[in-house]
Amino acid sequence: MILFLRFAFVFVIIAMLCVTSWASSVVALWNTPREVATHPWFIATLFDTYFAFLTFWLWLAWKERTWLPCLVWLVAILLLGNIAMAAYMLIQLFRLPRTASLDQLLARRNG
Repeated sequence: MILFLRFAFVFVIIAMLCVTSWASSVVALWNTPREVATHPWFIATLFDTYFAFLTFWLWLAWKERTWLPCLVWLVAILLLGNIAMAAYMLIQLFRLPRTASLDQLLARRNG
């Protein structure tokens, strides 16, 4: 399972970097049309996304033992989203042996 998750999160980070690069080359984030930025579903999706980021961060904050990494990862997740989340997961996954259990990934604190 650890090997599968490594591949999955490598895919996520590569896909997100590609789509973010492509979108940035087409239009700057701050040039998002008003019709898009004020659309109810766009706003609902942003709320959904950021609540998911915060949910992931709560697990990360529990997993880490000191506040400095927690705060650094919070800023990274809020600014980079799934790119930062995939990077955090890859760091955690490569610290484990390929034969590790999901329990070792999800329920064991760092440190």
